[in-house]
This record gives sequence, C-alpha cells and structure tokens, in this order.
Amino acid sequence: MVKPALHALPDFRRLWLIGFISNLVRWLEMLAFGLFAYQVTGSAFIVALLSMLRLVPMGLFGAFLGVAADRVERRHALVAIVAVSIASVLVLGILASFDAIRIWHLAVACFVNGICWAADNPVRRIMLGDVAGPERMAAAMAIDVATSNATRIVGPALGGLLLARYGLASVFWFGAALYCASLFAALRVSVRHAPTCTDGASFAASMREGLAWLRGDRRLVGVFVITTIFNIFGWPFLSMVPIIGTDYLHLDPNGVGLLASSDGVGGLLGAALIGLFARPAWHGRIYAGAVAVYLVLAIGFATAPAVALAALALFLVGVVGVGFSVLQTTLVYRLAPVALRARLLGLLSVCIGTGPLGFLYLGLLADVLTPRIGCVALAAQGILVLLLTRRYWQPVLRP
Repeated sequence: MVKPALHALPDFRRLWLIGFISNLVRWLEMLAFGLFAYQVTGSAFIVALLSMLRLVPMGLFGAFLGVAADRVERRHALVAIVAVSIASVLVLGILASFDAIRIWHLAVACFVNGICWAADNPVRRIMLGDVAGPERMAAAMAIDVATSNATRIVGPALGGLLLARYGLASVFWFGAALYCASLFAALRVSVRHAPTCTDGASFAASMREGLAWLRGDRRLVGVFVITTIFNIFGWPFLSMVPIIGTDYLHLDPNGVGLLASSDGVGGLLGAALIGLFARPAWHGRIYAGAVAVYLVLAIGFATAPAVALAALALFLVGVVGVGFSVLQTTLVYRLAPVALRARLLGLLSVCIGTGPLGFLYLGLLADVLTPRIGCVALAAQGILVLLLTRRYWQPVLRP
C-alpha cells in the first residue's frame, strides 16, 4: 500500500505550520532584540546574553521536559506551549507600545520562550515523526528544517523592515497575530498519544533509564558529543551578525536583516539536498562533517572584508548547518527505542542547552578582543576540541 505524501497528511501540515510560526517569530525577535539591546547598551556582551537566555532552559529543563512529555497527552502540551508563547509576546507588545520596555523585559521573554523551544523536540517533533513514520523521519525533519531556514530568510529581513519603519512594538504585535494562527492549528491536531510512562516510576528513575541506554550506545554518545561541540563553539557566532553587520560592514537595520537572511537561503538549499540525496548510511558522516565545515565558515564570515563575502560565508553556513540540524534529531529518533524517544530527545535538548556557555564565552571574547576576533577565536577552539574528541564521535561515522 502506497502511503500518502507527507504534505497530504492534515496533522503533518498543522504541526509543520506551528513549527513555521514559532521559528519565524523567534527570528523576528532575535534580530529585533539584538539591534534594540545594542542601540541601548552598546554592549556586545548584552546582545550575546539575550541569545544565551533562549538556550538556558534547554540545559536546565531539557531532561525534565523529555520525561514530562512521556507522562502527558502531547496535544495538550502543544496547546499549552503555544498559549504561553502568545502571552509572552502580548506583554512585550503592550510594554513597547507605551515605550516602557526595558532590557530585563527582553531577558525574561527570552527565558520563557526558551522553555517553549526546549519542549519542541520531545513534543512537536516527536509528533511529526509519529505522523510521518520512522522510515520517513529524515524526510519529515528535512521539511521541518527547510521551513526553519526559510524563516531565517523571511524573519530577519521582515524584522529589520518592521523595526526600521514601525518601531519595536510592531514586531511583537505581528508575532502575536501569527501565534493566534498557531494556536488554532494546535487545537485542530487530531493525533493523540497516550502517555508512554505508565509504570509509576519517578522522574529521577525515568531519567536514569534514559541515561543508562545512552551510555550503552556509542553512536548516540557520538551524536550528543558533536551536538555539544556545535552549540558551544559553532552556533553562538550568529549572535554577532547584527554587530558585525552594523559596526564593520556599516549596514542599516534593513541591510543587517538581509545579511542575516543569507544563512536561511543556504539552509533551504541544504535541506533540499539532504531530502533528495542523503541516504541513511550517509547520515552520520554528513552530520559530523557539517559541524567541521561550519566552524571553518564561521571564521570566514568573521574575517570577510566586504558585504558580499560575508553574505556568501553565511549562505554556505546555512547549506552545511542544515545537515547538522536535520540529522541530529533524525539520528536520535532512529537509534532510540520507541519508549525512550522523548527522554533521549529531552537529553538532546540538554546538549543544545550547553549553548549558553558558548554565548557567554563569545560575549566576553567580543568585549575583550572585538567581535570579529572573538568569533575567530571561538570557532578555532571548536575545531581543536572536535579533533581532540574524535574517539568519542567516530562511531557516528559508521553506516
């Protein structure tokens, strides 16, 4: 029996739309928050700190959220996540409309939204995989990550336009309107998932079970090691794009938004290549290789002497970065037993949650050494750490 195409499945479309909206609003906010904070404080450290706060909940609560996702009906959790996101952006919209918004308001919003982001892997993405089926998980993730990268094109460009023409409040009110559509889609999701953890085990016991399985699977250990390296030494450099675009490339907010969107354009191409050509036997090699090339390209962006070269570097960052983004979730989903998927994806969120260490470290490097040199130093250290940990992630390369 031929299965219907993924886009023909109503629940897949609804879950896809929720991911599209949450990613679009996230990128709108990240650009707006970064530019506003830099204009007010003049500190690269504060800009990096705001980005860092979006990741802190992954490290703090990722494992907890993975266990919790096994104990609740996931559709209810999804609706709650969207409702919290709406409340957060509405508060920011009201504050900005009365010119009462402060940096600490943005910091709190980043943390709250980070909790919702941390729940995405063990809630929405598992639902996507369950709707698509294990054999089509890579295709489902390619579509989801391609969508995420499309928002990285539209989000920064639209955020820069809204900020330049209508002010900070317009970013939040537009986000609130989008989230209302997301809530409508979440309420219409028909797939139901009965809680899988019904044996009465404590949260601590459930976490220990997931950790025990992780320690016994060398390929999963490798996936988690590479994820940690990427999030500490690779991803944080994107928080410096508004600063490098403004101070070194002399762009206005519209120009910064367009520059930042180059990453998303590359991501669309990368996702298409993964979806069309990547075979399961290649997944591990693509995953590890993408991180190595990403770190080299981060150095290329930071040292680019002209806008065109910086945009090219970000475009290529998007192409290779999508290999990491698609395959980290796919590899965990396919390697983990069904009963432990949510818990292991929650632990994956913990690895992603190590990113604040990188954002904090980069913020300090940028203030001491300048943003450009800070990005180069961080990525160079990432390459060194990747080489030193090769024995831990080498099993990932096996077909």
